[in-house]
Amino acid sequence: MLTARAAWRRLEPVHGMIYFVPEARRRYADLGLSVRAGYFTSRSAAFGRASAELIISTFYNFNPDVVRQAVDGAWDATTPEQVLDARYAAAGEALRRAGIHELPGLDEVLALTRRAAEAACAHAQGRPLFAAHAALPWPEEPVLQLWHAQTLLREFRGDGHVACLLSEGVGGLEALLLHAATGEVPVDFLKASRAWPEEEWAGTQERLRERGLLDGDSLSPEGVRLRRHIEDRTDRLALPAYAALGDADCERLAELASAFGHAVVEAGLLKLG
Repeated sequence: MLTARAAWRRLEPVHGMIYFVPEARRRYADLGLSVRAGYFTSRSAAFGRASAELIISTFYNFNPDVVRQAVDGAWDATTPEQVLDARYAAAGEALRRAGIHELPGLDEVLALTRRAAEAACAHAQGRPLFAAHAALPWPEEPVLQLWHAQTLLREFRGDGHVACLLSEGVGGLEALLLHAATGEVPVDFLKASRAWPEEEWAGTQERLRERGLLDGDSLSPEGVRLRRHIEDRTDRLALPAYAALGDADCERLAELASAFGHAVVEAGLLKLG
């Protein structure tokens, strides 16, 4: 389980950079979309003309009012097909800028990651974002195939994570606050990107203190336990994808993935703002 988590985390920057790179913002703007509309429509375009309510449900931790405002009129300006084309084009441009296409282990990493992603397709039930992306055709270019494979693995894991949060009675804003309390991501970034009103943020934070999950702004021991429990369950739900590789190939993917994640980070593709 730890090896599978390492494989996913080390390669995740290859997918995650799409939410930060200027290539994506430019292409969405060319379609008449704001930055927020570009994010919500591009990640949900695999559904087709996704409604705000579908996005709110599957993305889980965003302020619903902001989603509705961002998506309002977006599908009048463009189509899901155009947004998907823009997203893939931006991903390819950004990853080539990072030199991913020149890394010597590309073929092997792609083969292993695609095997895991395709294995996940046998376990799509209850994973709507994953299933929608899994129905998309595979790109022809190796760099984009790698991005698509890691996108599938990200959404496969993410849908499982939402299921774990629901089973533990942790709502979207509560999940966001517990994440913020770890210190892993700047609180200001989470507040700006998820756009919850300050009074709702503060009120939910106080309720988490009353539940014994927060001690001030930090996780309490019970909060640490709950977070660890949820992350461990999320890892277990993600295992069907990586189990298809077997222990040796999963370890090999974890080993090779570091160079790809580092290349994305060193090229500045994950810079906030």
